[in-house]
Amino acid sequence: MSKQEVDAYLAAVEEPKRRTLEQLRQTILSLVPEAEQVISYGMPAFRVPGGVVAGFAAFKKHLSYLPFSGSVLPALKSEIAGYTYTKGSLHFPIDQPLPQPLVKKMVELRLQQMRTERRS
Repeated sequence: MSKQEVDAYLAAVEEPKRRTLEQLRQTILSLVPEAEQVISYGMPAFRVPGGVVAGFAAFKKHLSYLPFSGSVLPALKSEIAGYTYTKGSLHFPIDQPLPQPLVKKMVELRLQQMRTERRS
């Protein structure tokens, strides 16, 4: 059911936002193919055992990548220079997908955090 909810979320988003977010979706799924696609806090997200790894959302003038951790983006400050961001979301243009190497770093850092949290 959740994959269909993510499909419905994307279907309601206008182009070029939809195409850009679909590309991000495929990138995340290529990195964590076992992730369950869900809607979390009203936004598409990717959950693995232990928690949510990543999410995304469309807004009027930008798109957002959500690491579901307040420490992922500050830890990658030099890699995200040039993007607008908050502690919990990275904003990017509606027609420019995030580079796959950057998405990979964010996903891997979040997975590493989740493994560390489980051991604590």
